Amino acid sequence: MRLLLPLFTLLLLTGCMPPSQNQLRMEMDLEEMKRRLGQLEIQQAETKSSGSASGDSQLRQVAELMAGLDNLRVEFQSINGRLDDIGRENQQLVDEVQLIKEDIGLQLGSLSGRIDQLDQRTDTLAEKAAARAVPASPAPPEADKPALTPEQTYQQALDLIRKESRFVEGREQLEQFVKTYPHHDLVVNALYWSGEALYGEKKYELAILQLQDVISKYADHPKAAAAMFKQALAFNALGDPQNARTTMQKLIEEYPGADQVENAKKFLQQ
Repeated sequence: MRLLLPLFTLLLLTGCMPPSQNQLRMEMDLEEMKRRLGQLEIQQAETKSSGSASGDSQLRQVAELMAGLDNLRVEFQSINGRLDDIGRENQQLVDEVQLIKEDIGLQLGSLSGRIDQLDQRTDTLAEKAAARAVPASPAPPEADKPALTPEQTYQQALDLIRKESRFVEGREQLEQFVKTYPHHDLVVNALYWSGEALYGEKKYELAILQLQDVISKYADHPKAAAAMFKQALAFNALGDPQNARTTMQKLIEEYPGADQVENAKKFLQQ
């Protein structure tokens, strides 16, 4: 047992190290255990040949070291499993950030266009006012404006889904957005996030159909690859791993440059 104490101390210390150092230290500990076992086996053989009374003690040490080695192997496998889980979670966060960046880019583009239109209208009004050169009269009250712009409506629904997990309310607002602004640049995104909301509601069959609508109608849109990846996860959640794997393989073949490809490959390796 004296030989195992330093190894267990090293194992506790390595829990505070980064994953790569942790793995390296575990491997070194395993190699050290193997080396000491080899030495004890040689000593045991020599002891048996000489009839030494310490043979039983060395046998116990060998047994203890074997038990410690088995424990280290189990812990090593457990740490590797945890590291794999952390890697998958990190990749999912990266994918989520990429989707948010795409949404923000589309909203900024739409807002930029509206600002340009307002600038043109302002210049036109200024030119007309200068040409008339008449005393300014009180401006008539402005007509009531919509409470929210299309972009604000979309963002409000998206926040309900992503930030508050209020999937039903967010999805209903997105569906209304699509009906109200059927030609808006954010319609494809709204359809995609409706599928995400259905997935969050655990309505996996409906989520698959909604995401298929994105894939079929907007195959060239960046959201198509994301829809196919989420569709595969929905198949898997339904207990249909065959269709899940087929969909992941299709994603890799049809969208080789998509951000979701790396996660799809990891899924297929499981």
